[in-house]
Amino acid sequence: MNNRQPQRLIIGISGASGVVLGIRALQMLAHTDIETHLVMSKAAALTATYETDTKIDAIKALADKVYPINDIGAAISSGSYKTIGMLMAPCSIKSLGEITSGVTSTLLTRAADVVLKERRRLVLMLRETPLHAGHLKSALAATEMGAIIAPPVPAFYTRPQSVDEIVTQSVGRALDLFDIDCGETKRWGEDLKT
Repeated sequence: MNNRQPQRLIIGISGASGVVLGIRALQMLAHTDIETHLVMSKAAALTATYETDTKIDAIKALADKVYPINDIGAAISSGSYKTIGMLMAPCSIKSLGEITSGVTSTLLTRAADVVLKERRRLVLMLRETPLHAGHLKSALAATEMGAIIAPPVPAFYTRPQSVDEIVTQSVGRALDLFDIDCGETKRWGEDLKT
């Protein structure tokens, strides 16, 4: 009898600009044995209509499991449901604030809170600029709680030829933080000249 549980990764998509980051994470993970659990905020669905041509149903179809934003009783809202962590791509300042305060209003931030309390990996692809002191204090608080703040900063040493290449590299580096290599990340000293 095989009791091995699948490796599950929660993909959270907030309403910050950069919904394509979450979409690309789902696309890259579709070619792995990682089971993806998607939760999107209402603002993320709206942002997706502004920033992409991808329909919401098509985004949801990329995930193995999808949860409604207000489903506080969802599996991912409990620490007893095993995951390897959560990637929030993108992460809005509002979501960051809820996570650091511990006062969560939706499944998106509740799932992140659970990941932190269970000492699992939480990677936040924070999307805002410029940052004021309140934003920085929240980012510091999240880091002190165990999260990793990983803004999608372009890696120009890869000499990207398109926005898609920048997105892929940024998401690939975020997935590296979970020890997930989808084979699409350009690496200094391996794929690039050193």
